[in-house]
Amino acid sequence: MYKIGIVGDGYTAADLLRLLAGHDEVEAVCLLSTENVGRRVDALYPQLIGFTDLVCEESRPENLIGRCDAVFLALPHGLSAVMVHKLLPAGIKCVDLGADFRLKSPALYEKYYDKVHEAPELLQEAVYGLPELYREKIKETSLVANPGCFPTGAILPLAPLLARGLLQTEGIIVDSKSGVSGAGRTPKPSSHFCEVNEGIHAYGVGTHRHGPEIAQELSFAAGRPVEMIFTPHLVPMNRGILTTAYASLRPGVKAAAVREALEEKYQGENFVKILPPGVMPHTKWVYGSNIVQIGIYADQESGRVILISVLDNLTKGASGQAIQNLNLMLGITEGKALNFPGVHP
Repeated sequence: MYKIGIVGDGYTAADLLRLLAGHDEVEAVCLLSTENVGRRVDALYPQLIGFTDLVCEESRPENLIGRCDAVFLALPHGLSAVMVHKLLPAGIKCVDLGADFRLKSPALYEKYYDKVHEAPELLQEAVYGLPELYREKIKETSLVANPGCFPTGAILPLAPLLARGLLQTEGIIVDSKSGVSGAGRTPKPSSHFCEVNEGIHAYGVGTHRHGPEIAQELSFAAGRPVEMIFTPHLVPMNRGILTTAYASLRPGVKAAAVREALEEKYQGENFVKILPPGVMPHTKWVYGSNIVQIGIYADQESGRVILISVLDNLTKGASGQAIQNLNLMLGITEGKALNFPGVHP
């Protein structure tokens, strides 16, 4: 039984504990906090009553070293790097659910996160945690950068097509809608019920921090810089992300090649499902699950490609994918504790 620590007490930490309750090879032995030290986790999240008796401990690396084989870092940006510096030398594997190791460029990190990176020497060592793209590298690393929720929904449909040279690398548009839990548990005016209910609005237009993350991974897939625009929107639902990506076929490419490429790439994957022709996904179909569903429209005459993906932002967009990565890092069956469908209706 592997011993696991969790640093942070927000929604992603709660979802980690929810999912780990069904894991028979991993046990969460401690949860670190800054604001709730001394409180029981199931007092913060009553849905966990009967599934954990953990008490929040002070957020110090010393509370993890010697107790844990691996750690999930569910922290705001800028805080994970300091922890990782101390945990890796102690032989503790780290899955960072924050943003500290997603971007390979320290300058780009500083530009978008307004902070000098605390561990730039680890950026090349960290593996971007999309198992469907980087599975073998994840198995060998001790540091995984768990992807952002928006990037997961954008990269999985687009990357295989760019890797095969089916799409033009200019003019890609990624339009995403997210549930309010993506804003985290800390109260803020922009996520109050009366601010969000019965409305939808764009935010971070042209400046959202997930934009360069998406562009980085799509450029790696294409083997050349990709020019794209990313716009996120907040919608009045608890969980879920729906992403619509618009792209154009390269000259001479058949529209049918889009579906063929995606079906071939994700054939046999547990957590990426390509929907039948004419079927477009709904966020409710993947609610609470670690599954991404992808719908495809490709038109030969216009050369237009429209890809629609849905995922649960707290599960495949965060905690579920983190457990998928940890399973690979520890040599456990990849889908352990994650093989279940969404909750619908």
